[in-house]
Parts: sequence; C-alpha cells; structure tokens
Amino acid sequence: MPALDDQGMQLAVFTLIFGLVAIMGFAASRWRRPNDIHSLEEWGLGGRAFGNWVTFFLLSGDVYTAYTFVAVPTLVYGLGAAGFFPVPFLVIVYPMLFVVLARFWSVCHVHGFVTPAEFVRARFGSRELGTVIAVLGIVATMPYIALQLIGIEAVFEVMGLPKGWPLTIAFVVLALYTFSSGLRGPALVSIVKDTLVLWAVLSVVMIVSMMPGGWDPVFRLAEAKFAATPRTDDGLLLPEQSQLNYVTLALGSAVALFLYPHTLTGVLAARNRGTLRRNLAVLPIYTLTLGILMLVGFAAIYSNTQAVGGNSNTVVPQWFADNSPAWTAGMVFAAIGVGAMVPAAIMSIAAANLFTRDIYREYFRPGASAKEETYVSKTVSLTVKFGALLVILLLNTQFAIDLQLIGGVVIMQTLPAVALGLYTNWFHRWALGTGIGASLLVGMVMLYQVPKFGGADGRTVVREHFGGSAWPLDTIGIDSNASIYVGVVALAVNLILTFALTPIFRGLGIPDGRDHTRDHDYVADEGDPTVRRMTEILDGDPVREPVPAPTNYFTPIPRRPSTRL
Repeated sequence: MPALDDQGMQLAVFTLIFGLVAIMGFAASRWRRPNDIHSLEEWGLGGRAFGNWVTFFLLSGDVYTAYTFVAVPTLVYGLGAAGFFPVPFLVIVYPMLFVVLARFWSVCHVHGFVTPAEFVRARFGSRELGTVIAVLGIVATMPYIALQLIGIEAVFEVMGLPKGWPLTIAFVVLALYTFSSGLRGPALVSIVKDTLVLWAVLSVVMIVSMMPGGWDPVFRLAEAKFAATPRTDDGLLLPEQSQLNYVTLALGSAVALFLYPHTLTGVLAARNRGTLRRNLAVLPIYTLTLGILMLVGFAAIYSNTQAVGGNSNTVVPQWFADNSPAWTAGMVFAAIGVGAMVPAAIMSIAAANLFTRDIYREYFRPGASAKEETYVSKTVSLTVKFGALLVILLLNTQFAIDLQLIGGVVIMQTLPAVALGLYTNWFHRWALGTGIGASLLVGMVMLYQVPKFGGADGRTVVREHFGGSAWPLDTIGIDSNASIYVGVVALAVNLILTFALTPIFRGLGIPDGRDHTRDHDYVADEGDPTVRRMTEILDGDPVREPVPAPTNYFTPIPRRPSTRL
C-alpha cells in the first residue's frame, strides 16, 4: 500500500475527526434527552440546564470562532499590531458580560423568553420595537454564519480540494445534526473543538520554540518587513494614524459581541446565575489561546509563507502545513473546521428562534403549539445555513465580509433597548425606535463613504464604497490620516436621540408601553419560585407590585396600562 503524501495525510486526519464529530452531533439528540424535545426550550436552549463545564465549552465555542482563528492572524501577517484589536476588546467585554448577562438570564427565565426581542417587547410594551430588534438580530447574524464557511474553505484549499462539493458536504452534515439535536449538538461538539484548539496552540509554541533563536528572530524579521514597506499603517507598534480606529474598533466590537443573538442564546442555556458568572470569570483565560494563535501571523512572515491562490485566508493553515507534521496539520485543520461548525450551528439556532418567536408566532400563528414552533425553528435554521452556503459558493467571498462589517454596525444599535433596558425602562419606545432608525441611516451613509484601499502603499483606492468600517476623518475636512469605527459613531447618534427624544415624546402626551417585568425578575435565580419554564407560565398578567416614582434615569417608572405587548 503506497504511503500517503502530506495532503493525503492531512485529509485523512481531518476526515476522521470530522466524522467522529458528526457522530457526536447526531448522538447529542439522545444526550440528557427529555421526555419531549419538541419545544424551543429544549431544542433551542438545551433545556436551560447546562452546568459549568458544558456552559464553558459552549460559550467559548460561540465567542472564539473559526474565522477569528483564521482572519485575525492573517491581519497580523499583513498589518502587524493593528491586527491585535481582539485582545483588548475581549478584555473589555467580559466585565461587561459579567455585570449585564446575569440580569438577562434572570428575566428571561422568569418569563420564559427565548430571544432578546421578546424581552424588549415585554420591557417597553411595544410589539413593533420587539420586531425591529428581531429583524436586526437576524440581519446581523446571517453574514456571520457565512464567515464561518470562509475558514473551512481556506482549509480545503490548502488540502488541495476543489471549491464547492467538500464545503457543501460539510454543511449538509452540520445542518442535519443541528436539525436533529438542536443546541445540544454544538454544546457536545464544542468540547472536541476546544481540545483541538488547545492542540493547535501547543503546536505553535513547540514549532516556534524549535526554530533557531525561538521568537526573537520572528519579531525581528517581522519588524524589518514592516519597515521596508511603503505603507504607513503597519508595524510591530501601532502607528499614530491607526490608534483612534484601534480603540473605537475594540470598544465597538466588545459592545457588539454580547448583543449578538448567538451569544445570548448560549447564555440562556446555563443552569443558573452562578454557572453563568463562574464561566464569564474564567473565559478570559481562553483569550490567551487567541493571542498565541495571532502570533502565527508573525511566524508566517519569518517562514515566508505564501497564500494559496492569492487567498489571504489560507496563510494560517498553509503555515501549519509547511511547518508541522502532516498529521498535526490535519488536526489543526480539523480544529478550524469544527471551530466553524459550532458557532455556525448556534448562530442558525439563534436566528431561527428570533424568526419563530418574534415574527412567525407574533404575526402569523399566535396560537402556535410548542411542537409547531420547534418545527418552524428547525426549518428556518436549515434555510439560514443553506443561504449562507449559497452566498459563499455563488458570490465573491468579499461580499460576505462586507456584509459582516455592516452586521456589526447594525447589532450595536440594539444596545439601548437590550442592554440598557435591563437596568431601566425610562426610555420611551418611540425614542428607542427613532434612535435605531437614525443610527442605521448614519451608519449606512458612513460605510458607503469608506473606500477600500490596496496597492503596495495601502493608499490606492480599489473600491470607492463599502470598503471597510474605518471612516476617514478627512471625509469631513479634518486634516488627519486617522479614522474611526463607524459603529461607535452610529451608536453615539442612537444614544443622543434616545435620551433627547424620550422627555419630548412624554411631553407630547404619547403614552409609554406597559412594562411587563418587575424589579425582582432581574435578580431571580434557580430555586426561586418565579423561575419557571415556558410551559409552566399561565396566560394572563401576574399581579404587579407598586413601583416607586423615578428619582433618576436609572430608576424604573410605572407605565400606563396597555392592552397588548
């Protein structure tokens, strides 16, 4: 029997691990299986019963995606220090998550909410506002799913596979086991994903440590490479012109991360507040793995790694193929492949839950049974995944990346209603809607004005519009090479209008919506008599406790009676 060449060995290892993961995904439908899985609580949230270990693996698989492990080191390979923005944004985001998400967990468990849009509808008494939040969540999530396919596609390209059918097979498997197992599938598979990522990190450390001189020549050669280029926005240290965009991009990315529906879906699957908080306290350690993998960008410069077919996303897998044994490279490729399957599954489930609970049941079938809801959500989950697949197969990959840039700006505009809404109901529902609409308009105009630069000097305009999310300040006549992240500016417009218009609408006598939540709902935990499953909640409004008059913006205020959510 002839020996396998390197690509053959890589493919064999990848196929073996991928096959085992697929079996685990299907077997997950019987893992902790309830008597009836035909409800969104069970299929879409794993029964809200995941403990410490499963929650850790699920959230890490949700946050640290395959595209992150491929695209970020590639950015470091091209620009240097500017590519490290995920490290500060992940440092920023976990304290935010620790404070905010426990309140979200509580109120959603008390009322049986499955999506953030349901919470907004109940908090501000506005069906229309809830629908807006649902639509924005779906729009922002779909291109994110497509980005996960880019990571798998890069791996297939390095292994010498053609574009098309391998990617289709991989996502058919993903779609089927998600349809069958729901959130339990990616939760179980995420354990394998994290194990493989740890192996990839250890491989990087060992490979570079065995190079002559270790990391020192890696950084020296990277510094020399950036110094020799005519670009002014690259280097081992962050250039002055990139600092404003770096800071605002890190801050904006942190805000966007915990507002994405898939992040909130993973949160709601935790058993209790303690489980959630323990994991949010520990997860920053996982950022170290991302930091080490980002250094592959510098190592690729040292090794003179070349992108396959001009596709820059292949730099990371190609570096592993060039510098590690074939079986190790195969395991790393599997880490990227499985690392794409886990978040893609969670994202599709989150988008499907939004459609089912906040559009289908709200407008088409108000009396839909739990079984019908689950079937609709399963179907939409399939549709979303295959839509993402068609985008990658039929359109330019850059199109998916451009859509994701827009998606990040879009999801940030839900912050006043979702995140601030967890602390106050002071905002008027019309002010929230106006703020969202105006900020989206501002964001789209700014994104349209951003050119895409290329060329050796990084200043040649290769596309005039929708070229990124860094808005040049010289667009408004400021004599500077600096730029700012569009999402932060749009969010500032949103917040200003929301705060300014709330007292104006009240002064005009426009009624507030009725708040269907109580103060205690935001601190309830497992064992509290108010924490119930959706099937245990009876129709009708519970008795409301008296609410004190507001003393400031962050004290809840009583609402005028309303006949609908």
